[in-house]
Amino acid sequence: MRCPKCSSDESKVVDSRQAEDAIRRRRVCENCGFRFTTFERIEEMPLLVIKKDDKREPFNREKIVRGLVRSAYKRPVSSEDIESIVANVERKIRQLDSNEVKSDTIGEFVMEELSKLDDITYIRFASVYRSFKDVSELEALLQNITKKN
Repeated sequence: MRCPKCSSDESKVVDSRQAEDAIRRRRVCENCGFRFTTFERIEEMPLLVIKKDDKREPFNREKIVRGLVRSAYKRPVSSEDIESIVANVERKIRQLDSNEVKSDTIGEFVMEELSKLDDITYIRFASVYRSFKDVSELEALLQNITKKN
C-alpha cells in the first residue's frame, strides 16, 4: 500500500478490524512513520444509477459522501456517521437484486438514514434532493418531522 504522505510502498498493518461492509486496516509507513487507514471491500457487480433524464452512470459513493458533508456542515454528525450512512445505503441498493437503481431510490434511502440521525441535516439534504418549489413544501416536511418527535 502506498503511503499518502511520502509515496513509499513499504507499510505494515498494525490493526485490522471488520467494518460494516469492509475490512479496516490501520497502517504505518516504514519509511516516514505516517499512520493511515485503508479499507478493503469485496468487488461486486458494478451498479448503474438511472438519473432523472434516463441517462445511466456508474454508482459513485463519493457523491453521497459529498452531499452528506455539505448537509451536515456545522452539525454534530461525525465522519463515522457519514460513512455508516453511505454503507447502509449501498447495502440497501445491493439488496434490490438489480444492478440498476433510480437516483430517486438512492435519495430516499439517504433520507431514511438521515431521519434517524439529525433533523437539521435531514432538512438540508431534503431541500436540495427534493428541490422544493415553494415554502409550503418545506413546511409540510417540517410538520412531518415534528409529528414524529
